[in-house]
Amino acid sequence: MPADLLARFMQRASDMQSTVERLTDRTHLPAAVARYLAALDARTDAEIPTARAGVCWPEFADLDWQASGLAIEARPTMGQDRLGITGTFCAIAETGTLVVLTGQGSPTATTLLPDTHVAVVHADRIVSGMEEAFALVRRERGCLPRAVNLISGPSRTGDIEQTIVLGAHGPYQVHIVVLG
Repeated sequence: MPADLLARFMQRASDMQSTVERLTDRTHLPAAVARYLAALDARTDAEIPTARAGVCWPEFADLDWQASGLAIEARPTMGQDRLGITGTFCAIAETGTLVVLTGQGSPTATTLLPDTHVAVVHADRIVSGMEEAFALVRRERGCLPRAVNLISGPSRTGDIEQTIVLGAHGPYQVHIVVLG
């Protein structure tokens, strides 16, 4: 692995059709999400406006979402939510993958992700490979939680006529915000 795990992670996440943005201050997250949603709406293929309402993990409840024109609630997602903002346990530089765990502060319904998923990862939580990610889980949690979700870009399938379809089993788009 290259010495710069952050650069490697950002490149691999982009390769997996995620978009990536860096922030130095978590209080700028609402404005960053609003910018991202505006960019989605500005695309020429945008058929319907992107939702400005959604859910976030409790760790982001204290942020001023309303000032950025967003209606974000700190609660687990329900089936009708179109925007979800989550934290991550760590990220894997080798593959551009996010590692999301259940329990200890993260909602238990982490596997149900809305059409647009904004994931927040701390730069110092980017590890080189999957082995290091699982070693970190064992070191910090003692054992594996009930669910470990590995997210590598938008959901996709090629089941029908070998045509790639995004959003088949999860988010249509994944935006990653790297803090720090």
